[in-house]
Amino acid sequence: MLLVGLFSLRVVDVIDIILFAILLYEIYNLVKGTAAIRIFIGIIALYLIWKIVKALQMQLLTEILGQFISVGVIALIVVFQPEIRQFLLMVGNTKIIKNQRKRFLFWQFKINSPVSLNIDNIVKASQKMAETRTGALIVIAQQNELAQYISTGQTVDAKISEVLLETIFFKNSPLHDGAVIIIGENIKAARCILPVSNKATIPPSYGLRHRAAVGITEKSDAIAIIVSEERGEIAYSYEGRLHENVSPSDLSNFLEGLFKK
Repeated sequence: MLLVGLFSLRVVDVIDIILFAILLYEIYNLVKGTAAIRIFIGIIALYLIWKIVKALQMQLLTEILGQFISVGVIALIVVFQPEIRQFLLMVGNTKIIKNQRKRFLFWQFKINSPVSLNIDNIVKASQKMAETRTGALIVIAQQNELAQYISTGQTVDAKISEVLLETIFFKNSPLHDGAVIIIGENIKAARCILPVSNKATIPPSYGLRHRAAVGITEKSDAIAIIVSEERGEIAYSYEGRLHENVSPSDLSNFLEGLFKK
């Protein structure tokens, strides 16, 4: 029976499966490295559990889980509103075929591809800005490229350098207010607006820089480095956790552990 089913597949069915796989892959690219990927996995797990209890004829659980599934589309729209918006913007882009052609084929599918980073320049710039009490907020992207936050700032698209970072955050610079976002070896944008965390565990004495650093790392897999102009201290946030008053060597070791595996 299985062989009969396989041979009865039409060309349209094969195309249907391939297009669904491509769509699923694009959705993965949108939510990877964000909190949404966990929600996405949770929804799939809930659906599978519902199928299992339904097959086992467990009436009470089937009824309860069925209510969640019945409103699943509305829930998805609410929960994934930013990702859906980003997906629709991508579909509406006339350059989508040109931009995506290099990763259209499945043998080019990559997860956790290595990202290079000029760690020395970032650490040295952070150290000098701490010594001169120059406030700074540096966000380093990983798998999630933070396109929605880059679009809020001023495009820079220049190679990372110690001098450039210090110049951007110089108090009289028009770009000093906001965050710098780094992808790979390039500073992509400056003066970027980030989401602010409402965590009660953040000390009240800390300002918006620290809350924005925690906020962006709650919503993505990015690393945020903060230089406090009040205290002249370096801190960093990763996975929504704030690491306070770290030394330049501690910061360097942490970044090397992430980017030089």
